[in-house]
Amino acid sequence: MFFGAPQQAPGRAKLTVIKGEGVDGVTYLLNAVEHLAGRSDGAIMFPDDPLLSPRHASFVYREGKLHVVDEGSVNGVFIRVKAPTPLVPGALFLIGEQLLQIEPSPPDLGPQPDSEGTYFYASPKRPSKMKLIQRLRGGEIGMIYRSRNDTISIGREGNDVNFLDDPFISGRHAQITMAQDGQVTLTDLGSKNGTFVRINDELPLEHGDHIFLGQQLLRVEVS
Repeated sequence: MFFGAPQQAPGRAKLTVIKGEGVDGVTYLLNAVEHLAGRSDGAIMFPDDPLLSPRHASFVYREGKLHVVDEGSVNGVFIRVKAPTPLVPGALFLIGEQLLQIEPSPPDLGPQPDSEGTYFYASPKRPSKMKLIQRLRGGEIGMIYRSRNDTISIGREGNDVNFLDDPFISGRHAQITMAQDGQVTLTDLGSKNGTFVRINDELPLEHGDHIFLGQQLLRVEVS
């Protein structure tokens, strides 16, 4: 028999690291039942990535289908959206280098006095339907954008929210829409680098999916 590199088993998947400018890096064959990824534990390790937890995520087969599981990581697991994606209140998503969060705006009860009947002096508060929050290093809050309309467009220029200095954001990158029933949806507008949503605990994966773990962009390929 010819001795060569390990082969991908039929019906199994592989993960390919995407490096700068979209160049393929190392590939991991997922031939076992479960594969742990992290900074210091598991078969898929990135020891120089400080944004990865020691045990960050697992890739597991369930009934023959590959799933990714967040192992309680600090920074989460993000998947690239391929279609309009519903967002729950507090959902986190990545656009370029920006970590953003969406929240519905609470009802405005008008000025409220303190226990002594004194009203706090402040700028007038305009009504809004939802707010977009920029999350900074260390969990701090940066910019907050309150939308009076049912949509928020995000990009580098000419949008409701612009990030002029982010080279990884397209001119018109993504859009958030709120339906009449309050459901919020995130849509990528054909951006070059994509829009990524943080998963809740576990998610099934398809051929061609892209996942962010820490600073690592991985492409899923199913044989």
